[in-house]
Amino acid sequence: MDQVSLSLAEPPVVVNIGVGVHGVSGPRDVFRLPGLWQLHLYDWTGHLTVGGSRHAIGPGRVSLVPPGTEAAFDYRGRSEHLYAHLRVADAGERRLVPVVQDAGTEAPLISGLLKRALAAMPGAPAQATAEMWTALWRVAGLAGRERPGGAHGAVAAAMAHIEAHLAAPLTVPEIARRSGVSHSHLTRLFRSETGSTVAAYIRARRLEHAGHLLRESTMSVQAIACSVGISDLQAFNKACHRELGGSPRAIRGRLLPGDAAGPG
Repeated sequence: MDQVSLSLAEPPVVVNIGVGVHGVSGPRDVFRLPGLWQLHLYDWTGHLTVGGSRHAIGPGRVSLVPPGTEAAFDYRGRSEHLYAHLRVADAGERRLVPVVQDAGTEAPLISGLLKRALAAMPGAPAQATAEMWTALWRVAGLAGRERPGGAHGAVAAAMAHIEAHLAAPLTVPEIARRSGVSHSHLTRLFRSETGSTVAAYIRARRLEHAGHLLRESTMSVQAIACSVGISDLQAFNKACHRELGGSPRAIRGRLLPGDAAGPG
């Protein structure tokens, strides 16, 4: 078995989550969970055999084993990993996910989500569910990091960084560093994927966000400008004219009367 079919239309039920310690009493474990999915994030080197297919395990690799499927783990001494046993609804659109993947630069993020779910599980199961659902989406998205033609998740990582830092100074070299590729490589990938430059994408996203706040909120124009990283009001006014077709007051006036200040 090399792939599993997973539905993420509904949040999973987290039945158990923790840190597994294996390889102490013997070099091999073989078991299955009749009604539960198994998610593992590894910090050890060995092998996992699922449905007759043998997969190499190493630090930063993640696996998904479906319910009722026998899993055989071969260890090389004491081995620890983060694990979660989940009940996943069999509804909605399904996607194919590799049984074992290298999480790469996503490994720390997935690890953080699992650890937050673990910490929340005793007293805040709803939070644990939210963290786990996000982790599953991240795992399901790993397969899309690299596709024929050389495009990979550096573009998605760059977009995520931009969205999270619209109010801050953004430079292409820093975005590239955060995405794990060189400046020139990100520039090529970004144009190939989006038909746009990174700088043009940043401008567009800032002004889309500003337009939404101008139309739908009572935040002051100055506060909105700062929230999208354009603190100079003259520059913000010019950007609104160029990207949105009018001044901030004109854009606001299309839906909201006046230019009321609000706390945000």
